[in-house]
Amino acid sequence: MRTPVEGVHYVVRRSEEVLDALPVAATDRAAAAELPPWRAVEHAASRTLLRGLLREIGEDLRGGPVAALPSGRPYLPDRPDLGVSLSHSSGWVAAAVGRNRDVGVDVQVPYAVGDRMLRLCCAPGDAEALSGMPEARRRREFAWIFTVQEACVKAVGAGFPGRPWSVPVALGQRRGDWGRGDGERVGWCAPRGAQPVPAGCAWTEREVFRQVGAGGGDGL
Repeated sequence: MRTPVEGVHYVVRRSEEVLDALPVAATDRAAAAELPPWRAVEHAASRTLLRGLLREIGEDLRGGPVAALPSGRPYLPDRPDLGVSLSHSSGWVAAAVGRNRDVGVDVQVPYAVGDRMLRLCCAPGDAEALSGMPEARRRREFAWIFTVQEACVKAVGAGFPGRPWSVPVALGQRRGDWGRGDGERVGWCAPRGAQPVPAGCAWTEREVFRQVGAGGGDGL
């Protein structure tokens, strides 16, 4: 577990390690049973990891539901004071919790990225530097940038339509913040060197007191 700022916690693990070490809640198991096998594993592992993280910080859900808004953003109907976020990528899962804050987390196994994507997501100098790197290093360095960008838009509930590539993240940057046009600021961290796979966590700087209904679908 990592705690970048007070009240914000996140964790990244392999899916198989989570499912081997922690019990899967009956509600999560039932929901996963309706999904394709590959998706079922990630679904069960991400929610099991979230429940484990909640227990670790003293906020045990005791089998309570993990629901999702129509946008797919997860929330806890029984604990509107806690913001949560989930992510998965090729056998890895991540979960984040924020007390009276919205949070976003993203994990990404590095993949091939073209020059067009580099130019879209990175400052011109960084895109040029990435283009000149060996393939494996370029993939990993870009993944560190893009996980932060994704985490930031997740923290404000926007997801991919929130244009994650518009979040400025410099090559090699480990911490920072993002100021949206509406004045809201989002803090973020990328624990380079302390994480086996690229992952980023983001959180709203101001406290959020949300009221959500008990309904909702089941998404990430």
